[in-house]
Amino acid sequence: MIRRTLSALAIAASLVPFSPAIGTANAEAAPQHTQVPGYYRMALGNLEITALYDGYVDLDAKLLLGASKAEVQRLLASKFLAGDKVQTAVNAYLINAGGKLILVDAGAAKAFGPTLGFIGEQLRAAGYSPDKVDVVLLNHLHADHVAGVLDAAGQPLFPNAEIRVAQTEADFWLSEANAAKAPDGFKPFFEIARKSVAPYQAAGKFKPFTGEVDLGGIKAVASNGHTPGHTSYLVESAGQRLLILGDAVHSHAVQFARP
Repeated sequence: MIRRTLSALAIAASLVPFSPAIGTANAEAAPQHTQVPGYYRMALGNLEITALYDGYVDLDAKLLLGASKAEVQRLLASKFLAGDKVQTAVNAYLINAGGKLILVDAGAAKAFGPTLGFIGEQLRAAGYSPDKVDVVLLNHLHADHVAGVLDAAGQPLFPNAEIRVAQTEADFWLSEANAAKAPDGFKPFFEIARKSVAPYQAAGKFKPFTGEVDLGGIKAVASNGHTPGHTSYLVESAGQRLLILGDAVHSHAVQFARP
C-alpha cells in the first residue's frame, strides 16, 4: 500500500506543468561572491570577546621544523591539505569590557597581498564601528599585527584609540639605526612598522608600556623571543582566563598534532 501510494505521488509530481515564471525568477538571482562574515563570539566571565578573521597568507611548509617532510605532508593530508604551502590565518580579538572596547592586534591590511586586510569589515559585520575602539594592544610590530591600524587611504582606522605596545618592541622596530643595518629582506618590516604608527604618534596616541603592567583590566605578559618585545595578553573575568598569544600556531593541521 505504501509503495503504491509513493508511486502515485511520483507520477502526479511528474504531471505538474513546469512554470517558466518560477524557473526564470530563480535563475535571475544574482550570485553573491562573498562568504559569511569572519568573526566568532564567545563569553569570558562578564566579558564578550569577538575573534575577527583578517584573512590568510600562504607560508612555505619548510618553516615547520622538528618533523620530517613526510610527516608534515601526512598531517596536512589528514586535513585534506597538500603541497609545499600552508595556509596561515591572521586574526585579531575585540574585547568588550563594559563600556570600553579593546582590540588585540589589527591585522595586516594589504601588506602581504589581497587575501588579508579585512579587520575593519569584520568589525563592522560583528556590530562595531572602528571609531568606537578605545585601545589597540599590539602583540608585536610585525606587519601582520600592526599594518591594519591604517585604512586603505593610509589614515588611522581607529581614530579615537590609543596604540599600546611594549617599549622594547617600539625601541627595536622604530629605530632608524636598526633599520639601516638590517638585512635587505627585513628592511620593509621596519618601514611598515614606522609608517603604521606614525599618525598615532603625531596625535599623541602611541603609548608604549614597560613591564608586565595592567592595561585596563588586561595584563601584559612578556613573551619575548619571536621579537624583542613580543607580548601576550592575559584577560580575566569572573574566574575565567584567556591568554592571547601571537605567532604560536601557523598550521593547525600540523602543529595541533605536533606542537
